[in-house]
Amino acid sequence: MRRYTYHKCKSQQEYPNKMDRISKLPLGIIETILCFLPIQEAARTSILSREWRYLWTKIPNLVFIEKNFQVSTDRTDGAELSLYNKPSKRRKMSKKSKFIDAIYQVLLIHEGPIHEFTLDMQVDDSGVEIDHILLHLSKKKTLKMLNLDIIGDGYEGYVLPISLFSLHQLTELYLNDCALFHERPFTEFSCLTTLYLNGLSTYDTTLLRLLSSCPVLKRLMLYCDGGTISDSRRTTIVDLFKCVPMIEFLSVRFFIVTCFVPERLSKVLPTALVDLKYLCMDHFCFSHKYGLPFLALLIRSFPNLEKFKLVMYEDYWLDEDEMGAYTLEDYSDIMLENLNEFHILNYRDAEDELDFVKFIGQVTCT
Repeated sequence: MRRYTYHKCKSQQEYPNKMDRISKLPLGIIETILCFLPIQEAARTSILSREWRYLWTKIPNLVFIEKNFQVSTDRTDGAELSLYNKPSKRRKMSKKSKFIDAIYQVLLIHEGPIHEFTLDMQVDDSGVEIDHILLHLSKKKTLKMLNLDIIGDGYEGYVLPISLFSLHQLTELYLNDCALFHERPFTEFSCLTTLYLNGLSTYDTTLLRLLSSCPVLKRLMLYCDGGTISDSRRTTIVDLFKCVPMIEFLSVRFFIVTCFVPERLSKVLPTALVDLKYLCMDHFCFSHKYGLPFLALLIRSFPNLEKFKLVMYEDYWLDEDEMGAYTLEDYSDIMLENLNEFHILNYRDAEDELDFVKFIGQVTCT
């Protein structure tokens, strides 16, 4: 007869120091690990043990993305965030309402500073819920990075509240598809070094006031055009660059030039931006009458430019009155002595593109 021996697995109590090594890590490392988890997954770690119950509430970087938000269907899920005594009341809420409710609850029970906050969602009406979130963050006085990617039903998008300008500690600000129409002077963003604006609906004068409120700005990504910036016909592109004297990194969409009285486009900026090392011109078209003049203005005004990227755009959309002719001989004064990288994207092997590449080679090697 065969004899079988059953070996009982050793319990966790027999190896108390080997079964849970993560909990023994320094608190800072655990918080870093939790920051890499979606906020809902981080909240679920509260059921691991008594020691983990409130660790997730100290995460300094919060990310809320509506499309990734999962509504729990398990009534017994202990990690489901809810302040309701009756779970049935929460189950009757829409997914968007639950998403907003979850954000409110996280902010309510959060302990310690919030350094980074990202919100990616759609808004159906005024976006008053986002106003409340920004007001709460402004009272914290610890936020360093704010990223708002708000898709609204209206043409203008989510209108930013004045409480945004109470975030004096910001060093990075990313705004996607938002609107800014405040006429009153802005409080200075004295620490802001990085500003990203994509599809911002605003007035040209308001945009200049915003840039002027960032005295130490180093990195500017400006992806706005005539579709979103209202032209007062009183400002020029020179006025825009006067607002960013310390800029080092510039990525700009070509059409921004059409918002600042392009007929008064100068040959060079009054004061060279000597700190600028990187330039990216997006949606560029040689056939546009302001294409090369605008590009030449920037190159002449950035004497220490080291990296230059040009992203080409099709010219079939141009109206006849927008077309222009030029010769590169008109720009023989351009010098790029410090340039060491040049990239051209969406290259179509067109004659004007090939001529420009040759031109860059000549003025760089001279």
